Amino acid sequence: MKEFITKPNTFTCIYIHTVFSVKNRESLISNLWKNNLYAYITSIITNNGDNVIAIGGMPDHVHIFMSIHNTTKPLSDLMRAVKGDSSRWINENKISVRRFGWQSGYGAFSCGPKDIDAIANYIRNQEEHHSNKKFIDEYKQLLIREGIEFDEKHIFQPID
Repeated sequence: MKEFITKPNTFTCIYIHTVFSVKNRESLISNLWKNNLYAYITSIITNNGDNVIAIGGMPDHVHIFMSIHNTTKPLSDLMRAVKGDSSRWINENKISVRRFGWQSGYGAFSCGPKDIDAIANYIRNQEEHHSNKKFIDEYKQLLIREGIEFDEKHIFQPID
């Protein structure tokens, strides 16, 4: 892990649950290489000085639950690196059936230490969770639960 300069007497405990979608919500993440993708994303986050608690998803989206320790960079920079570097890795290694990209944007939700086990289990059990719920419905429920106002046209939508 890289060493980061922090201010003396600065201590953080920030837990973030992020979720983002494959471009056009296409189901391109294959079971054949999803664990390699998750490991690659984990390495990006670890190299930033942060820690992945759980990572999982479905063929059309990914959830990451992490603890943020590097407070010198905004979350948006980390997410740009996660999405940009991972899509580049997928395309350079030609592991997707066609050109891969992530949809713009992401959801990020703060969590408390009491939520760690529940959120980690939720992310690790995505296949079971999605046996009766579509991604778009799951995402809207997350936004509503967190009290985030949203416009339907700005939700991860397929591009016609």
